[in-house]
Amino acid sequence: MKKTILITLALATTFFLGFAFKSTIINNNNKMKRVTGIGGIFFKCKDPKKMTEWYKKHLGLETNPYGATFEWYEGEDSKKKAQTQWTPFPETTNYFEPSEKDFMINYRVENLEALVEELKKEGVTIVDKIEAYDYGKFVHILDAEGNKIQLWEPID
Repeated sequence: MKKTILITLALATTFFLGFAFKSTIINNNNKMKRVTGIGGIFFKCKDPKKMTEWYKKHLGLETNPYGATFEWYEGEDSKKKAQTQWTPFPETTNYFEPSEKDFMINYRVENLEALVEELKKEGVTIVDKIEAYDYGKFVHILDAEGNKIQLWEPID
């Protein structure tokens, strides 16, 4: 009798945990949430340091060694802080390859692992493996014209 109750509880728990997990990655339209915002704008230039100083002087960007970070809050009256990164790269960088463009956009996403699995099923080119850092997970993909895109699941 106890064994039957334990098995029933284990099955019910597994079912509800699976349902809860699925609910966290699926929005109201029964589609997985994908892009939730712009995580960064990256572009090539002849002299990144000079470019950063120009934007600081003329447009008032508060710069750091990586460019500038714009902080904002998700949703109206939200207390959840988020950020968007602006970064100039040397024009000789290979970081945007295999794309031949001089820019790359970073998109904020939710549940990067599940999204990558869906993108693979849809035939999207995944450039590299997911990498994790203390500020989030990253992966690169190519769009329909071969532009390299960075997907970022932030740890806010």
